[in-house]
Amino acid sequence: MRKSFVYSNKIKPNKNLGQNFLIDKTVAERMADTEGLSKDMGVIEIGPGTGELTEKLLKRYSQVVCIEIDRKFIPVLSERFSKFSNFTLINSDILKVDLLEIIEKHLAGKEVAVFGNLPYYITSPIIMNLLQNEYPIDYIVVMMQKEAAERFAAEEGSRNSGAVTLAVRYYSDVDILFEVGAESFYPKPKVDSSVVRFEILKTKRVIPSNEKKMFEIIKAAFSQRRKTSANAISFATGIDKSRIEEILKTLGLNPKIRAERLRLSDYCEISDLLDKKPVIRKNTDIVIV
Repeated sequence: MRKSFVYSNKIKPNKNLGQNFLIDKTVAERMADTEGLSKDMGVIEIGPGTGELTEKLLKRYSQVVCIEIDRKFIPVLSERFSKFSNFTLINSDILKVDLLEIIEKHLAGKEVAVFGNLPYYITSPIIMNLLQNEYPIDYIVVMMQKEAAERFAAEEGSRNSGAVTLAVRYYSDVDILFEVGAESFYPKPKVDSSVVRFEILKTKRVIPSNEKKMFEIIKAAFSQRRKTSANAISFATGIDKSRIEEILKTLGLNPKIRAERLRLSDYCEISDLLDKKPVIRKNTDIVIV
């Protein structure tokens, strides 16, 4: 696909949807040929746009379902890929569509990979929607802003680690596959991009007693990065700071440690200990539940 394809079809990028069309065939081929993915897999592509990546996916995988929010691309894509029997096109919003129904209807019995060149402004909501809903998906391979990719793939306990780092690692293994320059898009974005692979875990890394509370603690800890984790968690949740510091000591951690230095397993243990409350039984014995 060249820029002339965009011009000939009178396609104008929609800035409100963060559209930057992938025009580099080599990049599209590298994404489609991602290591570890079988040709028998079913594929969901988010936002196919003009179809540069779509073409490579259709030639490699057994079934490809494209979900496109922008109506102007529907006739373009329908005409371009009309000869492909493994092509399905749905005009909808990936954050609103019933993805489970789509998988059961079009990709039943297959391993599933999700591909896409994601708009920068909505990358995190899309990724977390795919992970937190625990759809029957095996891989996610997406293009995103380089800075966002580095946050997703940061090492636990490192300076670059954030709440989103720990969230995605709860559900998946994350790898940055390669970087992509601005010249591979039309129009050129102001930043570089990276292609990232998420391999969904069959068994989660940690098993918190209360998953919701663990994520609340993680969010609280990172809400004020300049504060110690105890201060930040206390400020955001109302839990007494001394209690949090005591828990950190119990776990062999510095009570003054900052949020980014804690690992997912640390947050799981902190959450579990905070979730335990003294309950007075009829025999007046106090037990921990």
